[in-house]
Amino acid sequence: MLEQPKFSMVWLWTYFWTIWYFVMLFMIYVYRFSLNYKDHLITAPSPAMFGTESSLSMFLNTLTPKFYVALTGTSSLISGLILIFEWWYFRKYGTSFIEQVSVSHLRPLLGGVDTSSPNNSNTSNGDADSNRQSVSECKVWRNPLNLFRGAEYNRYTWVTGREPLTYYDMNLSAQDHQTFFTCDSDHLRPADAIMQKAWRERNPQARISAAHEALELEDCATAYILLAEEEATTIVDAEKLFKQALKAGEGCYRRSQQLQHHGSQYEAQHRRDTNVLVYIKRRLSMCSRKLGRTREAVKMMRDLMKEFPLLSMFNIHENLLESLLELQNYADVQAVLAKYDDISLPKSATICYTAALLKARAVSDKFSPEAASRRGLSTAEMNAVEAIHRAVEFNPHVPRYLLEMKSLILPPEHILKRGDSEAIAYAFFHLQHWKRVEGALNLLHCTWEGTFRMIPYPLEKGHLFYPYPICTETADRELLPTVFHEVSVYPKKELPFFILFTAGLCSFTAMLALLTHQFPELMGVFAKAFLSTLFAPLNFIMEKVESILPSSLWHQLTRI
Repeated sequence: MLEQPKFSMVWLWTYFWTIWYFVMLFMIYVYRFSLNYKDHLITAPSPAMFGTESSLSMFLNTLTPKFYVALTGTSSLISGLILIFEWWYFRKYGTSFIEQVSVSHLRPLLGGVDTSSPNNSNTSNGDADSNRQSVSECKVWRNPLNLFRGAEYNRYTWVTGREPLTYYDMNLSAQDHQTFFTCDSDHLRPADAIMQKAWRERNPQARISAAHEALELEDCATAYILLAEEEATTIVDAEKLFKQALKAGEGCYRRSQQLQHHGSQYEAQHRRDTNVLVYIKRRLSMCSRKLGRTREAVKMMRDLMKEFPLLSMFNIHENLLESLLELQNYADVQAVLAKYDDISLPKSATICYTAALLKARAVSDKFSPEAASRRGLSTAEMNAVEAIHRAVEFNPHVPRYLLEMKSLILPPEHILKRGDSEAIAYAFFHLQHWKRVEGALNLLHCTWEGTFRMIPYPLEKGHLFYPYPICTETADRELLPTVFHEVSVYPKKELPFFILFTAGLCSFTAMLALLTHQFPELMGVFAKAFLSTLFAPLNFIMEKVESILPSSLWHQLTRI
């Protein structure tokens, strides 16, 4: 993406010369046709036929105003069709079709350097090293605050008729369930064998039926999980099923814990039972948080993080941060941030923007842009602004949702860090916390756009973080329902010059057609003057050639 502007002149040069070639070909064709028009058919061309003023005048006199109207109208129509196609292609794929074809196919023909050549192997290796972090940042993560599919997502579908989850998102969830809730020894237990097939089912009703079938055989924790996630229509019903799952999951965990050192098979069972138990406790804490028992939810999350400190893949600390913010326990929020806002740990929008919120809270109630412009920023205000700039650099999509410049939708089950999906997931749960802090949104509104003046353009390197990955738009379009949500794109793609030029060409030729139709005599004079000026250098060259070469040689050449 960053190399593309280097070759912008390739497709621009190709486009102009293609247009010029066809225009000149058309003019030559009309010129040759005019020489043979009606009574002016000449069997033996003479040297004076080419490049003389009389022949040019004869050619121009045969062109009527209708010809100019047809010519400019046809050109305007063709340019309009090209413009419509280019605009559609740009809206769908984010790039110009002509630019993409020129860079991909015409550049090698025009002497472009082959990137696969040995001379560029060092450059390729360097690019691979610089892009390694971007590739890792484009990894799709499980949303730690994902909603319940039956009690929340399905209810939204029943009310609005819209599907909040994409097929790609649900397919990723199915893969996660198979990874966390199954193991190679499931065939030894009939209920687990049924659930192993259930997680692979695409039909929700088939999954629910399989879960009921597994519960008829024994108390199966994963079967309760599936019913709580997909069949329960309220959070209360989901909590009851998760409590039953907790009872069954704790029994399986204790048994597998005693046998985990007896072989790799038992170790895999224990790892699976651990994942199941952690998932159940985390979802139970989320049920408590949604039902208003926030202090109970905070206690459950803290106990879970102490019992399983190594399972950071679930990002339980982000659930804890949101619950502590609901309690307005900012001291504990700062303590959690001090532990997880570390340079060695992967960042998230929750960590960066929560840190910015705490810094803004100290100065936002008295912050005034007019006063700050007069006296300058204090140390505390400068720290708050720097924290906001840091958060915006990490994820530039969040401020538009927090400032309600863009409408929110239900967050997906998976997010892409630094992408639009993560911004939606963060703002969906944390907008209320920003509104609760007086003046925080005002400070964000006044300072967030200043971040982009600090980031090198075109994002060849970052300021506080690695360069913004270029793969976020593609992944977000897969994760978010683009039918009713416009995916936020950063950096905002500028309209390709080809589309602007085609729009100008279309408008110009349409204006010429209209003027020719309304003022035929005046436009005819203008066209004659323009063509006379255009052919003046050719006439001069032909006259010089005629004066140098013998007339007999020129006559033989014209006959050939």
